[in-house]
Amino acid sequence: MADPSSYRPKPGQIPDSPGVYKFRDAHRRVIYVGKAKSLRQRLANYFQDLAGLHPRTRTMVTTAASVEWTVVSTEVEALQLEYSWIKEFDPRFNVKYRDDKSYPYLAVTLNEDFPRVQVMRGQKKKGVRYFGPYSHAWAIRDTVDLLLRVFPVRTCSAGVFKNAERTGRPCLLGYIGKCSAPCVGRVDPQEHRELAEEFCDFMAGRTGTYIRRLEKDMVLAAEDMEYEKAARLRDDIEALKRAMEKSAVVLADATDADLIAVAEDELEAAVQIFHVRGGRVRGQRGWVTDKVEAVDTAGLVEHALQQLYGEESGDAVPKEVLVPALPEDMEAVTQWLSGRRGSQVSLRIPQRGDKKALMETVGRNAQQALVLHKTKRASDLTTRSRALEEIAEALDLETAPLRIECFDISHLQGEDVVASMVVFEDGLPRKSEYRRFQIKGFEGQDDVRSMHEVITRRFRRYLAEKERTGEWALEEADGEVPAQTAEDDGRPKKFAYPPQLVVVDGGQPQVAAAQRALDELGIDDVAVCGLAKRLEEVWLPGDDDPVVLPRSSEGLYLLQRVRDTAHDFAIRYQRTKRHKRIRTSPLDAVPGLGDARKQALIKYFGSVKRLRQATIEQICEVPGFGRKTAEAVAVALAQAAPAAPAVNTATGEIMDEDDGGTGHV
Repeated sequence: MADPSSYRPKPGQIPDSPGVYKFRDAHRRVIYVGKAKSLRQRLANYFQDLAGLHPRTRTMVTTAASVEWTVVSTEVEALQLEYSWIKEFDPRFNVKYRDDKSYPYLAVTLNEDFPRVQVMRGQKKKGVRYFGPYSHAWAIRDTVDLLLRVFPVRTCSAGVFKNAERTGRPCLLGYIGKCSAPCVGRVDPQEHRELAEEFCDFMAGRTGTYIRRLEKDMVLAAEDMEYEKAARLRDDIEALKRAMEKSAVVLADATDADLIAVAEDELEAAVQIFHVRGGRVRGQRGWVTDKVEAVDTAGLVEHALQQLYGEESGDAVPKEVLVPALPEDMEAVTQWLSGRRGSQVSLRIPQRGDKKALMETVGRNAQQALVLHKTKRASDLTTRSRALEEIAEALDLETAPLRIECFDISHLQGEDVVASMVVFEDGLPRKSEYRRFQIKGFEGQDDVRSMHEVITRRFRRYLAEKERTGEWALEEADGEVPAQTAEDDGRPKKFAYPPQLVVVDGGQPQVAAAQRALDELGIDDVAVCGLAKRLEEVWLPGDDDPVVLPRSSEGLYLLQRVRDTAHDFAIRYQRTKRHKRIRTSPLDAVPGLGDARKQALIKYFGSVKRLRQATIEQICEVPGFGRKTAEAVAVALAQAAPAAPAVNTATGEIMDEDDGGTGHV
């Protein structure tokens, strides 16, 4: 525990300007990021008597070993920089909302020649129009199924689309009228794009105008005695109305707004967001967070706004954002949101009417989410704590192993030998710190020797990081923090943090190899054990007999989970390496031909078979290919014997290389 007075800046050193500040720990990791209108006033609050600080703030300042700051011109810049740093450094004492699922969106790929309607999750892509998020993917598919009758936009994958182009036959949706079949030329690219844009307009809430237009067309068709057309338009109108009924009208004035509600207690907070477009709830999402910093409702709202809109722009930021409490820097946040949208955004607390009633509904959802989360976590936290305590007791450790690293070796008959390292902190996987190794010290199969090599390499890197960051010098300098180097920027470093426990997948030989590696490096504060698969016995270095944990033990279950995770991670890496080694291409021998140009070739010709049949002049027609490169490609393909045909093991069918227009290059 550090004394904040040991790193407190000198009087007058802190500027009285807007800015963003970072607290770092003894390992130079960034543990907290904050912003302030006046850096001098804000930082002074952290260096008062510890008894007067909030318990969470007191924990943070005593964990920290230094503080630094960056001056900015405006509070809006401070808000943006704070968000960027929190995202970059992932500080442990900042509120970060977490969710246990990836919400699905309805996406329209306007960046393609023939836009496609589909369900998408994860990172948003440029040029794709998103609607949602939705709670369930089936809700999106039901809506799309109704709308395809009126807006027959492509929904098929690239492979299906190319196959239909090649054969001249559309898929089933093309035959039943739920796709305009651009793959076979029933509509040209411009007509299909107009359909996709009309689909987007309808999903964006501009429904009334479109339905009124269809109703007018239906009446005119009936007056002209075009009864089949009138009946088709009538059915289209009914399909659109059924799609609209799936999201009830909640605001009568066709409002575009996001409503954010917060439910909290002393330890945790839940945030719920309702996305209202065209007066209808188009999506819902929620987050839960630990209150690891001293933060009130207004602060939680500000953090939620940063996470919700930090990567958004344009219409993804609505005209109106309704919140339960206004952020402290209300003007700066509003200006930041308006900048993200490109036009004015209203940030306010609803006071009366439908908006207040809907906000109360969102608040009830947030409260239920918090109760459900606490019910789940109470048992999870208790179980994890008991598991760590049981491991500490069984292995005779002084404290519970809060960080566990597990290593496993994988190979196939002695080839492609690899190793994995997985990390569990507080009983939970920390996937960002998983690592993979290729065995380089020798050829062939030797699990014990491989384990020794991997442990040596991992902890040699740890010692190198410790020496580079000056941690040893720090201990000798009686608390003085060394100057930051160019590389020492606070980002999480590979192998920078030592575990309390190393688990190896194996028995006595593997454990002895791991312990020998640590001894050779002079590391004596890391415990080692092994978990043998046969009887699930726990082996310790130097012991002739294993430690046998009860089958019902939570500690044994956690060790098994750690071991199995490392095993799966190693297997996946080993298979990937083997797959890459087997899937070689004659084009690999062409100098200067990278993956991008290989893909350009296969995209242009449609398959490796067609590329092999192409002339040099035809290859020169591919953008980026001169005659010299084209000749090298032709020679490489001519010298390589054609690959044996692939066989569908399920049906016995021989798959021609030209099928589906794909091939490895």
